[in-house]
Amino acid sequence: MSCAPLEGQLILIAMTLEQPTTTPAPFPDSGRPVLWWPRPRQLLVLLLLVCALFGVPPASAQHGHPHWLPPVDGDVVKEFAAPPAPWAAGHRGVDLAASDGVEIRSPADGVVSFSGVVVDREVLSINHGGGYISSFEPVESELEVGDSVTEGQPVAALGTYDDGSHHCDSPCLHWGVRLFGEYINPLLMLGELEPSVLLPLDNS
Repeated sequence: MSCAPLEGQLILIAMTLEQPTTTPAPFPDSGRPVLWWPRPRQLLVLLLLVCALFGVPPASAQHGHPHWLPPVDGDVVKEFAAPPAPWAAGHRGVDLAASDGVEIRSPADGVVSFSGVVVDREVLSINHGGGYISSFEPVESELEVGDSVTEGQPVAALGTYDDGSHHCDSPCLHWGVRLFGEYINPLLMLGELEPSVLLPLDNS
């Protein structure tokens, strides 16, 4: 067997290793580090990868909260009161007047993320995507976790606590909305409120 092919391969590898690298040194003669900036095509590919991984937010969300439908048609009995701290007391939602057994509608498309009893009442939670989760109590619902719902679809009926009492003095629905885990005023989703803006004090 001839060793010529093997010798040729070794010579080719040696020549390749002896070739100088074209990678610029991190600190050239100027003493300044070499900064790398992606080319336009590379930047476009990077942006496409980010959009594919994290998705593109809906146009309505880019200019504020998306617009939802009210779960019931009743008036607000008790307003939202944000707690000063996550563990502090507050009213983490709004109470809407409703009659016994009234139909509760999903305010937007989503997927049921919780359906069950919490302490002494049944609670239904819907994940609407984009970090938004709405919860309703006390209710009676046959939906299960993972069920898809559409905007305006009946998802539950107004219920009572285990002892037959209501959330309010009269029948009402407690509706809470969380955005990335933080409770926000559900009325923002109906377009009835504008986000709060802190203004400077007038010293005049």
